[in-house]
Amino acid sequence: MSHDALLVLSVVVALGALVVIGIFSELRRRRFRPAHSADRIFRCPKCNLVYTDDADVERSRCAQCGKLNEAIEF
Repeated sequence: MSHDALLVLSVVVALGALVVIGIFSELRRRRFRPAHSADRIFRCPKCNLVYTDDADVERSRCAQCGKLNEAIEF
């Protein structure tokens, strides 16, 4: 094996190892990321409480003052 072929082979192996490490670290990062909550966010204008409720609820009752509130749209 010539010196040029040995040098190219070592560079290719090193780059391949970096790619494999990058793929595994990305898969690990995605696995441990917290899942997005499907809850809706509500804010009560009467008492300024910010709270969440289920995604299927259009209006939610404030836990602090009992007023019905609409969900916040971002």
